[in-house]
Amino acid sequence: MGRLFVIAGPSGAGKGSIVQALAEEDPRLWVATSVTTRPPRPGDADGVTYFFVDDATFDAMAQKGALLEWATVYGYKYGTPREKVEAKLAESRDVILEIDVQGAMQVKKRMPQAVTIFIEPPSIDELRRRLGRRGTDDDVTIEKRLGIAKEEISKKDRFDFVVMNDNLEAAIAEVRAIIDQARRNQSV
Repeated sequence: MGRLFVIAGPSGAGKGSIVQALAEEDPRLWVATSVTTRPPRPGDADGVTYFFVDDATFDAMAQKGALLEWATVYGYKYGTPREKVEAKLAESRDVILEIDVQGAMQVKKRMPQAVTIFIEPPSIDELRRRLGRRGTDDDVTIEKRLGIAKEEISKKDRFDFVVMNDNLEAAIAEVRAIIDQARRNQSV
């Protein structure tokens, strides 16, 4: 049986960069692709970045239990398809979910053996700079994201591990070490 790793944290904390680096260097990791109702952004690819669906399709998936977790974030619904995750775990593949804090808490409740890792930004000011550099949100949206980030950061003590991302390479190394330790503990 594979291990389930949940990476969560505020928008702009660096979750995506960390997960991408780990997936590129470790073929034993499989990154789950979430489903969302948000429209694709430039550079998004259906089935790669997300599975893009309409509200009715998403609601049907949630209603029939096809989602391991789901939440409404910034006005759009996001969730993790359950079947693919369970299949990969059954194949002894380790799975990473890159999701929001609400979803991470749902996964931990349903699958208590999951290893939850909170990615924390060094400060709200730095988070504001990172969100601004992305160039995908206006000032009003950034302020909204920062308000939600403060709420999410207040829940970091509910996670198994907290990794401060004030240096991307160091944060990647710390998450890698957590994954390696969980693997060693499982094989004992």
